[in-house]
Amino acid sequence: MGSDAAAAVSAVWRLESTRLIAGLVRLTRDVGLAEDLAQDALVAALEQWPNSGTPKNPGAWLMSVAKRRAVDHFRRAETLRRRTAELGHDLEEAHVPDLDTAVDHIEDDVLRLIFLTCHPALPPESRAALTLRLVGGLTTEEIARGFLVRDATVGQRISRAKKSLVGVDFDLPSGSERGQRLADVMSVIYLIFNEGYSATAGDDWMRPELCLDALRLARMLAGLIPGEPEVHGLQALLEIQASRTHARTNLDGEPVLLEAQDRSQWDQLLIRRGYAALERAEALGEPVGPYVLQAAIAACHARARRPEDTDWSRIAGLYDVLSELTPNPVVEVNRAVAHGRAFGPQVGLAVLDGIDDTTLAQSHLLPSVRGDLLARAGRATEASAAFREAAARTRNERERKMLLTRAAEVS
Repeated sequence: MGSDAAAAVSAVWRLESTRLIAGLVRLTRDVGLAEDLAQDALVAALEQWPNSGTPKNPGAWLMSVAKRRAVDHFRRAETLRRRTAELGHDLEEAHVPDLDTAVDHIEDDVLRLIFLTCHPALPPESRAALTLRLVGGLTTEEIARGFLVRDATVGQRISRAKKSLVGVDFDLPSGSERGQRLADVMSVIYLIFNEGYSATAGDDWMRPELCLDALRLARMLAGLIPGEPEVHGLQALLEIQASRTHARTNLDGEPVLLEAQDRSQWDQLLIRRGYAALERAEALGEPVGPYVLQAAIAACHARARRPEDTDWSRIAGLYDVLSELTPNPVVEVNRAVAHGRAFGPQVGLAVLDGIDDTTLAQSHLLPSVRGDLLARAGRATEASAAFREAAARTRNERERKMLLTRAAEVS
């Protein structure tokens, strides 16, 4: 087929695949079957659109084809009568709903799909893979490249996830279960973003494509659940963090730490979008949650035109609140950084000394922050040793090189 026609089909698929699969999951209550039907519809589009042209409502066209394939599937199945009873008459309707006017229904389907891909029955790595596949529209190869694992590994995770969802409740959770599931959804989106923002392994310091995918998911979630402050807090946090992407590496791909970044490279549009999302979260008047607090911290950095303008005292206070709300070692390490900048390195080291580092025993985070605080305190020999220890722990080659350089500089 022509390149123009292929590009048109690809663009439509990128826009419509999530809603298409979400609607099919609702109809069939089978994740694997829904994805297969959507792929069948895509193949039909690749075959027909070059000759017939792109339909006026491509989403409705794809859904129509997929629903006809679903009817054929169940007619062939031995369990036709039972499945038809479960599905009611939806699949047998002669007309296809107008996807442009049924916005609320579509949003319910997409929201249901997001909650489904983050089902507690799935392990975190499977939730991330399935969310990127079904909601993010990424291929298995793209997900594997993003997380630096083999294609087969991602394929197995997705396959196992689909099998694990057989028989689970496909309806939207309610009450306390919805709150718990929403926390899992936001956690998965944040996990995807963080893996792109600071890669845990490999040769690259960042993988911006993962950041963009997570940001798109956060925006979608904020649009679907506008009454939840934490959803807007998550979006605000990711918008502001993503604004620094171009400044976080130099021309050679080497890491550039926050204080050394050229802040004129920070994306002001993303920062403004982050501010707006944070304002929406705060306007809802609910108790402050961890994502809103982290977004407020990110906003403090964004407002500082120069590193020396950073309001470290306010950031330290926000970390104190965050530590009370969600106590964990990573928050405490960041709190040590903030207190060290606001009140002196010895204060930061005191916070660091109070951390139970059992869960961070293999992480480079603790020794790298300790090295920075020791260097600021003038304890060069100890700082160099801490940086070398951090370098030995990290699995990211760019980060290892940066830490060894800092070890050499302070010594």
